[in-house]
Amino acid sequence: MSNKHRKPQLVEALIPILFLIILLVINIRVFGADGLSGSNQLVLILSATLAGLMSFFRLGISWNDLQSGIVKSIGAAMPSILILLLIGSLAGTWLLSGIVPAMIYYGLQILNPGIFLIAACVVSGIVSVATGSSWTTVATVGVALLGIGKALGFDEGIIAGAIISGAYFGDKMSPLSDTTNLAPAMAETNLFTHIRHMTKTTVPSITLALILFGIVGYNYEAQGSVGQVKEISQVIVEHFEVNGWLFIVPVVVLGMIVKKVPALPALLAGALLGAVFAVVFQPEVIRFIAGEEGRSYLYQAFKASMMSLYGNISIETSNGMVNELLSTGGMAGMLPTIWLIICAMIFGGIMEESGMLLVIAEAVIKKVHSLGSLIASTAATCVFFNLTTSDQYLAILVPGRMYVDIYKKRGLKGENLSRTLEDSATVTSVLVPWNTCGATQASVLGVATLTYAPYCFFNIISPFMTVLYGYLKLGINYYSEEEMKEIQKELAV
Repeated sequence: MSNKHRKPQLVEALIPILFLIILLVINIRVFGADGLSGSNQLVLILSATLAGLMSFFRLGISWNDLQSGIVKSIGAAMPSILILLLIGSLAGTWLLSGIVPAMIYYGLQILNPGIFLIAACVVSGIVSVATGSSWTTVATVGVALLGIGKALGFDEGIIAGAIISGAYFGDKMSPLSDTTNLAPAMAETNLFTHIRHMTKTTVPSITLALILFGIVGYNYEAQGSVGQVKEISQVIVEHFEVNGWLFIVPVVVLGMIVKKVPALPALLAGALLGAVFAVVFQPEVIRFIAGEEGRSYLYQAFKASMMSLYGNISIETSNGMVNELLSTGGMAGMLPTIWLIICAMIFGGIMEESGMLLVIAEAVIKKVHSLGSLIASTAATCVFFNLTTSDQYLAILVPGRMYVDIYKKRGLKGENLSRTLEDSATVTSVLVPWNTCGATQASVLGVATLTYAPYCFFNIISPFMTVLYGYLKLGINYYSEEEMKEIQKELAV
């Protein structure tokens, strides 16, 4: 911010944030879970408008300066936007090729009535990693597992807790997940670095959760049928060629990640390999998606592959739950999230250019005297936004922009912030009854949020785990001296 511009007062800086929160609360009451379709984006635009008017009329900042701040902010998010587009394509070809169905199929095979709660959590985690969506997992496999668990005599609250714990673990760790892409975008780090860094807190959290599920489930007599799961497995093998060769593609992508190949080429390779494997192993699925009888297989393969890369495809079966599971939106399915990111970056760009975020950050820094208290403050802010804005995306977006420079000044790499955002914002959203996540999962499972919340062990443990790591200074990545010199130059601009 130029010295000729008046520095905003803390009250002025908080006005756009409070305006955003109030509008989002109203918005959620009106639109509910449909807020991501456009109304949340417009709320961010209106909040940015208010911040812009205050910056122009009260602080004396020109429109050209504000526009430059917006463009710079959106530019910082462009790598993540490109990654999201490729994630959509990868999800499409991995469905078309049978890779995702194969993951689901083999995941369901480990379901053992003797250790039902642990198995329910693990199966939900596997399916969520494969699909990148906790919502889809809960609405499909989760519903089936709930019915099986109730038939076995388990309380519906503990069953739902195990399902949601696994689903949100998988959602966090999947490169296909929108929140897993959103967090590193806000923290200015890259996707695979973020995922690797998250394992430091996420693996201990899910391990403790599984131990607790084992203890709680120990006294239950697990007897009954797993017919629903067998039916889902049977439907999958009826429509797809399921074999071990399909796992070559995710292994190749995983190998590229381990070798630190940049995200864009790695994801592009995974998407294209998925299309190749679809042509080789899934001719019937290719013909169904292409939908043009009498055409050559080469023509159908090209059409189906292109459709899976850019748009909506779905496999129709005799099982409604499987139909929901076997659908994807391709690149087009990522556009609402990209729209949200762009609108958030417009709001964040104006808040940064005007100095409002800096003023809020300085107020926070005065209360923060250690690494642990910084991470605890970040986690608390994320939970606060989950409670007030009722949206997990905003609980990642706004705190992410608020804290990114604070972490840089402390010499902390972006993955520390992105991990904290996920450990506290993504997983706690489902514990709030009026949050879109909590309301949706309660509706889908037919189990009240406050009934299952005490048993969502993973979701409860995660924010405490990330704060504990902060206070113990475990698993923290710092900038080198040379990197800090560059950071200081960047912050001085």
